[in-house]
Amino acid sequence: MDFISFLIQVLNALQYGLLLFLVASGLTLVFGIMGIINLAHGSFYMIGAYMAFVLTGMTGNLLLTILLGIPLAFALGALLERFLFTYLYKREHLEQVLLTYGLILIFEELRSLAVGDDVHGVAIPALFSASIPLSDTLSYPVYRLVISVVCLALAVGLYFLIQRTRLGMMIRAGSHDRDMVQALGINIDSLYRIVFALGVALAALAGMLAAPISSVYPGMGSSVLIISFVIVVIGGIGSVWGALVAALVIGFADTFGKVLVPDIAGLMVYLVMAVVLLWRPEGIFKKG
Repeated sequence: MDFISFLIQVLNALQYGLLLFLVASGLTLVFGIMGIINLAHGSFYMIGAYMAFVLTGMTGNLLLTILLGIPLAFALGALLERFLFTYLYKREHLEQVLLTYGLILIFEELRSLAVGDDVHGVAIPALFSASIPLSDTLSYPVYRLVISVVCLALAVGLYFLIQRTRLGMMIRAGSHDRDMVQALGINIDSLYRIVFALGVALAALAGMLAAPISSVYPGMGSSVLIISFVIVVIGGIGSVWGALVAALVIGFADTFGKVLVPDIAGLMVYLVMAVVLLWRPEGIFKKG
């Protein structure tokens, strides 16, 4: 592998890992802070991708679609938390799994009724449709670099939100002792609603960003859900910083696994998880 090819694979790994981080960060917030095992989280990624397809068809502009889609996804998350997930906090994990699996089936059926079962494409915005030449024959798409930059900016924003703001302080306190936070006069229900809605919005945003490069198709949330759970476990349940590091590790393992050892590429992600858990059973980072 020459240097240019290596550079392209590094950029691909970064872009893939950072995109996975958007999905996994919402999952680790909901799982680690609210204690909800949400199997429907991958469906929010799918919903974001289909929103990109439908809204771009209406507006003709992916950037405008994303600006419209984020508040819609946040509102969807808030409604789901208020009328459904709020009843799961003190339930057994099995009940959470069964209910959220049912949500997957509902979302898939609604998707089928609304837009059908065909594979769809979303056009890359003209502003980012160019490629950067790296050699006489190889180039790299600008849009993939834009995805990486956006995801990095959101990672920094999440860090400051959780570690440097009053809301973040309340979120961290609520994850450790819900009753104590309530006793201090903080509305824990509203706090959890914000956390859940934020997780849904992040997953949907990842789907909207990925739609132009991965197509939009039925069941696309399932594979993302599985690998997101792997990232959450590797990074440490409840740790956003851990989710970022783990997502990058998985991005590199998957990308270079397909290039260097294609025969066992499908196992690379799970081999990495096994090695990390043997080293640190609690994950790379603890909750925080």
